[in-house]
Amino acid sequence: MSNKENATNMTQSTKRELKPRLRFPEFQDAGEWEEKRLRKIAKSVSDKALEKNNDNILTLSGEHGLVLQSDYFGKKIAGDNVSRYIRIALNDFVYNDRTTKSSTYGSIKRLSKYKSGIVSPIYKCFRFGFGENPVFWDWYFESGFHEPQLHGLVNEGARAGRFNISIEKFLSTLVWHPGGAEQKKIADCLSSIDDLITAQTQKLDTLKTHKKGLMQQLFPAEGGTLPKLRFPEFQDAGEWEEKRMEDVAPLQRGFDLPSDQIIQGSIPVVYSNGIQNFHNKRMAIAPGLVTGRSGTIGKIHFIEEGDYWPHNTSLWVTSFKGNFPKFIYYLYNAIGMNRFSSGSGVPTLNRNYVHAFQASLPPSVGEQQKIANCFSSLDDLITAQTQKLDTLKTHKKGMMQQLFPAMEEVSS
Repeated sequence: MSNKENATNMTQSTKRELKPRLRFPEFQDAGEWEEKRLRKIAKSVSDKALEKNNDNILTLSGEHGLVLQSDYFGKKIAGDNVSRYIRIALNDFVYNDRTTKSSTYGSIKRLSKYKSGIVSPIYKCFRFGFGENPVFWDWYFESGFHEPQLHGLVNEGARAGRFNISIEKFLSTLVWHPGGAEQKKIADCLSSIDDLITAQTQKLDTLKTHKKGLMQQLFPAEGGTLPKLRFPEFQDAGEWEEKRMEDVAPLQRGFDLPSDQIIQGSIPVVYSNGIQNFHNKRMAIAPGLVTGRSGTIGKIHFIEEGDYWPHNTSLWVTSFKGNFPKFIYYLYNAIGMNRFSSGSGVPTLNRNYVHAFQASLPPSVGEQQKIANCFSSLDDLITAQTQKLDTLKTHKKGMMQQLFPAMEEVSS
């Protein structure tokens, strides 16, 4: 066999089939996705803004897509002269070639929230032609399937994190796509998951808003001695009592613990920003509260019996003075720790400010426990809803990886 025949056979045997790992049954035999230059199915958009478009200026957010500039920045920053701005319509795409934490090669987003708008000329705008499903292409770019192509366009002379990719170069990249019917099926599938995520996010936000509102109802306003809302069995229990926080639950930093409360080794440690692993640190084992490391302002975290946190690194409650511990946790949350900050640069928690603060407490531990249990139940619901939302997001990410061919196949 000749060298030419060998080479031909090797090419045929190693030829990859560009198909997704997961395909809907009706498209199992539809063959490979088609390879094309993007400019064959999309064209640049360069229509100039009109004076009447001045109030519909959009900006591109990697997280939220194309949104009103006035909403995103809290004001209009484009100025009065928008003659150089580009006018786009519903389902047009905008590419910002600035690198971000979430998008190495920049963000590509579809205009989906408004019928039209204008964007800065620093953006690259394009529009798909007839027969192409804009929602499919929205998911195509979100999946990162196009990133190997963008990598090939990166300008080594780019400045300030911008790659300076022209719209002509961008449209010269290769794309791979199925027929219109399969595009729609993929778009509908991923959009339905996104709709679920939106609904579950709204439910989570509702729970958090409800908790915030309930906290305002179940704790008296500052300086007050009666809450707006009280459980029936405590309606006639009398006014709440004002006390200094130093006499309620004093914060203490860096004191010597009894030897039976200190351990050595690598164990999970609870901090205000979550659970982390620490090696060869002295750990304290006790119920209580902890705030940011080294006294910085952070979310107050409740330490359950048997939890761990680093000894001598945080401000924490050393005694609850006979009060119900979980109630004190919610009381500190209701007060808000940011009001006790001091120092320049990184704000730190001023223990003297905390101790001098006058807070109102229920006259009985029973009422404290009732309030704490109410918020604990809400926190359990919020935690469960958060986990449900995270599961949906993981499922969506997995589906995108399955419904688009593997990126390494494209870049090989």
